[in-house]
Amino acid sequence: METPTRIYVMKTLKFHKMQGTGNDFVVLDNRDLKLSEKEIISLTPQLCDRKYGIGADGLLELEISQKKGADFTMIYRNADGSDAGMCGNGARCLAMFAAHHGFKDRVSFNVHNAIYKATINKAEESVIVHFPDIQPPNWIEIDNHKLIQVYPNTEHVVCLTSKHALEVEQDLIDLGTTIRNADALQPEGTNVNFVNIQEDNSILLQTYERGVENLTLACGTGAIASAIAVHFVSGSETGAFSITVLVKGGELEVNFTFNSELNSYQHITLKGPAKFVYEGTIHI
Repeated sequence: METPTRIYVMKTLKFHKMQGTGNDFVVLDNRDLKLSEKEIISLTPQLCDRKYGIGADGLLELEISQKKGADFTMIYRNADGSDAGMCGNGARCLAMFAAHHGFKDRVSFNVHNAIYKATINKAEESVIVHFPDIQPPNWIEIDNHKLIQVYPNTEHVVCLTSKHALEVEQDLIDLGTTIRNADALQPEGTNVNFVNIQEDNSILLQTYERGVENLTLACGTGAIASAIAVHFVSGSETGAFSITVLVKGGELEVNFTFNSELNSYQHITLKGPAKFVYEGTIHI
């Protein structure tokens, strides 16, 4: 008796690859694909795998708006499929993607319950994302390391260090792993930003990203967290501030005002590149 032949049905998924200062993403337009949350979570590690998939730091998903006042909804998943909360570089890339797929050059979108606005410059391949107000940081101590905890709608801590220390990447990975998994910061864990303040008040930044579990070339929310942390340790003066953040993947600009009476960081923007790399299909 012959063994029945098994028939495997292979699906084809259309995607775009984008990057913002080297932070790279697989981008899906789920308005057409209509993938469920369970399917997205399951697919993300496969798509983000750099050897067996497309390769990326995370997955961006453009959804029909799920919140009043938003043009669309942004879903972001870390490379391991976990919920990343907000992603600044990803937000710029998805806003640029939206502007090339039926949306205007000024858009609003939600990530969970927060509403963000973006201004897209197609010619310059850059985007400015406007963030909601952020409460001041606070000091915490993990394994004898004094850290500044900041929450730009996702978990971050900032570690001020020397320029030389930023060049010893294995040490950053080891310390980032320890802090990211510290019991005191569970269950969410945290992203860990290693920052050196330059003489011209720009900052050098390396970020150990939760969900990627490694250093990345850039982190947008990490740039915001780091800029605010630097202002916080400098004395938290009232006023408007602009800080250039130098990351391995390029340059970001963080702007904000600090209102001492309200004890709040306001008018926060993140400016940087958002570029298409390629588009294609993948068999899943």
